Amino acid sequence: MRIDKYLKVSRLIKRRTVAREACMNDRVFINGKVAKPGNTVKEGDIIEIRFGGGEIKVRVIDTPDHISKDMAQNIYEIIS
Repeated sequence: MRIDKYLKVSRLIKRRTVAREACMNDRVFINGKVAKPGNTVKEGDIIEIRFGGGEIKVRVIDTPDHISKDMAQNIYEIIS
């Protein structure tokens, strides 16, 4: 699954266009490398998102195409 879509589906970022912009501005990393919007995410990958003054790091558990709002937090694990 594309990183921009994963960020939207997981609701780490609410809109895909915002997720795409974050990737284009080098604020998203997959396994320590800068992620572009089309990079693929798979189970076990570590995603880092830097925004504002903060940072979030998560481990990908699942990559479903669609998921209900209530289940979105079940497809990743927060590391820090």
